[in-house]
Amino acid sequence: MNKPLRRIAIFCGLLVLTLLIRDNWLQYVKADDLATDDKNRRVNIARYATPRGDIIVGGKAITGSVENTSGDFKYKRTWKDGAMWAPVTGYSSQAFGANQLEALEDGILTGNDDRLFFRNTLDMITGKKKEGGSVVTTLNAAAQKAAYEGLGNNKGAVAALDPATGKILALVSTPSYDPSKFAGNTDDDAKAWNAVQKKNDRDDPMLNRALRETYPPGSTFKVVTAAAALENGKVSGIDDKTDSPLPYQLPDSRTELKNEGNIPCENATLRIALRYSCNTVFAKLSDSVGNEKMIEQAEKFGFNNKKLDTPVRAAQSVYPEDNRPQNAMDGIGQASNTATPLQMAMVASAVANDGKLMQPYMVDQLRASNLDVIETTQPKQFSQAVSSETAQKLQQMMETVVKEGTGTKAQIDGVTVGGKTGTAQHGLNNSEKPYAWFISYAKLSDGSSPVAVAVVVEDGAANRDDITGGGLAAPIAKAVMEAVIGTKK
Repeated sequence: MNKPLRRIAIFCGLLVLTLLIRDNWLQYVKADDLATDDKNRRVNIARYATPRGDIIVGGKAITGSVENTSGDFKYKRTWKDGAMWAPVTGYSSQAFGANQLEALEDGILTGNDDRLFFRNTLDMITGKKKEGGSVVTTLNAAAQKAAYEGLGNNKGAVAALDPATGKILALVSTPSYDPSKFAGNTDDDAKAWNAVQKKNDRDDPMLNRALRETYPPGSTFKVVTAAAALENGKVSGIDDKTDSPLPYQLPDSRTELKNEGNIPCENATLRIALRYSCNTVFAKLSDSVGNEKMIEQAEKFGFNNKKLDTPVRAAQSVYPEDNRPQNAMDGIGQASNTATPLQMAMVASAVANDGKLMQPYMVDQLRASNLDVIETTQPKQFSQAVSSETAQKLQQMMETVVKEGTGTKAQIDGVTVGGKTGTAQHGLNNSEKPYAWFISYAKLSDGSSPVAVAVVVEDGAANRDDITGGGLAAPIAKAVMEAVIGTKK
């Protein structure tokens, strides 16, 4: 063979080798990635070829499937009370994908999870059609309804926990959206999807405010500051007077911090300071504890955690590294201190549970289509946020707030309720209407605490003077607590 032909033969051989390598790479190395790629239309066709398994609350399905009359997708997802449950389930759309539980537990719901292999093989042998499994949640339907109806047309969120286990009992965000309206793949679905995008709706109904939005926690954070002061020996008894001047000049600053109204805050005891929500007392305590120890205490309650999974990941609540004057303001829930409603429910939950903070979770069990249990979530301790002695002191203080302080609207006959109101400032120079907060727990006559709640209300329509945690948020928390207690009877 002459030299030119030999070169052509070698070149052609290299081309064939390259094609073979590429073919094997696609078929064996990338096969799984390509098969599960959301851009692969066959993935979605297979996903919606059978009825999707259900998400369960209180033994009843809050989702379903309906058969399509046209198109490649045989079944479409449906929801019962979709707007109420969207912060829990998320959406599952033929056109726009899925999120939250619908995405995280997609393998179980479609029946494609590896743990269902034996079940699917047996069904194939017996000729039974493949079915999706179910996701059993920890949610309490009565509490969810009470929270949703309590928020009504207000913008805000509610998170409720079982302090003893960490089970999420309610998770509501308003305004919300109905995922049924864009579950399909039609022009109407596209219009419904576009209508709830933030660029088209400034209220951002698809934002999960209970898990994914952070707010200045305002005076509800004073519970954490009180915990830090007690744990670090800055105060001993909750009825001992503190060294708290009125007004209080912020450290390294000429700025004087005052209180709302003419209230007895000068040298007030911790109990009185929490009852009246004295800014001066808690700012000075935060400075006395110091930024490093304040961060340490906040983190025991769950702040600064980047991976708080429920299994839906919550946004990080932040107690920041700050200078002295800012740390003092952080201690009253202002400055750069931010928290999700779930985070503040965790604070109330830890106090109610004698200082033990449990990991919050919303999936109780994963089940196969024949109801065989595939996985059960076991309660897990997140931290010992405070000692039991400190927790009991905080309980006394929070119960005083509800008995005779700013939280009287959360009182429940025959039930001991502890709580803390908060009215968080925001906007440049406090130019925006404040957020109304309330955190609380209920304690039954046997000493058990079945529920802890956090409520935040962004009420743009209310008069500024009427926006208080005790006025707007406490009645919602009360309704949620009553709903949980009612299901225990």
